[in-house]
Amino acid sequence: MTRQTFNRRQEDVGNILAMEHLNVTVPDQSLATFFYVNGLGFTRDPYIDFGPFNVWINVGREQFHLPTNNPQVLRGRVGVVVPDLDDLSNRLGQVSRRLSGTDFKYKTRKQWVDVTCPWGNQIRCHAPAAFNGLRLGMPYIEFDVPAKTARGIARFYQQVLGAPGSATGKAGEAICEVQAGPYQVLRFKESKKDLPAYDGHHIAIYTVNFSDAHRFLKKQRLISEESDDHQYRFQQIVDPDNGDALFEIEHEVRSLHHPMYNRHLVNRNPAQRFMGYQRGQDAMNP
Repeated sequence: MTRQTFNRRQEDVGNILAMEHLNVTVPDQSLATFFYVNGLGFTRDPYIDFGPFNVWINVGREQFHLPTNNPQVLRGRVGVVVPDLDDLSNRLGQVSRRLSGTDFKYKTRKQWVDVTCPWGNQIRCHAPAAFNGLRLGMPYIEFDVPAKTARGIARFYQQVLGAPGSATGKAGEAICEVQAGPYQVLRFKESKKDLPAYDGHHIAIYTVNFSDAHRFLKKQRLISEESDDHQYRFQQIVDPDNGDALFEIEHEVRSLHHPMYNRHLVNRNPAQRFMGYQRGQDAMNP
């Protein structure tokens, strides 16, 4: 009888348990809310409210944070899963007129819908079948990075943050993927194009081993903010083998003692309408 074997490493999650939010500033809260809620079909957080100065948008178990300021643009794209691509395309068509004169546009493709927010952020919307039945969420963020940096970035996440990561492809065209919990990845895609200057947008992650990464980053003078007991920030990704600077993206690093860890996020069913209302179908389970 042949003994069955298993690849146990493919079940490893690593030190990063989740990528919780992407923070990009926007100049117009009303327009941002209209785009993310009415257009994309996401949900404004009903509990944490900042009035006209910020809005948190729930996308399954993840969020967009959108404080008021000059617009920030991610160098790359955000990947999201939505319940229905046809419904999404219909909503985007309905909001197009109000968003005219901005950078907003969308294109329906065979397997996804590419959307540009009013200030230029790229969002790729996938159907649930693309991500093992996830109905609503943010399974990846893809960053455009300079050529010949992907392998060093993979080493940084492996050795400093304890996250499984690998780079594939030839130099100049390589892609690094870093696991951030059981269903999310951070993707770093080499580009030969001149990249825009970093404008300060950030991501938030939760880590199990909170102190080891801090020890390395502090020794290398890379800590950009000592926030509180449960959180610190760093901005520069370096190659741990030689200290070379590779890419800038601020990380809001949180411990599992952070009061917002594993917080339940409310999500509405974007298909629910006043006309044709269906009782008991208000909420969306991601």
